[in-house]
Amino acid sequence: MHPEHIKQLILAGMTCDFLELDGDGQHFEAIVVSCEFEGKSRVQRQQRVYQTLKEKLATGELHALSFKTFTPAEWSAQRG
Repeated sequence: MHPEHIKQLILAGMTCDFLELDGDGQHFEAIVVSCEFEGKSRVQRQQRVYQTLKEKLATGELHALSFKTFTPAEWSAQRG
């Protein structure tokens, strides 16, 4: 899969304040910043992102994705 396609799937499935995705066609890494993560645990945040990609994960089209999730406030603090 092309990184841009994965990015579009995430953007279509949830509200993102910032989304960065890099990959080589096999392995992908993402930073996802969303107000939807407010009050959510790390696991709940991951589940939310995976929900946007469940079809591609189920078919095996996408199998290696790691990501970091932040609320807008966390992301702002992270960037200093």
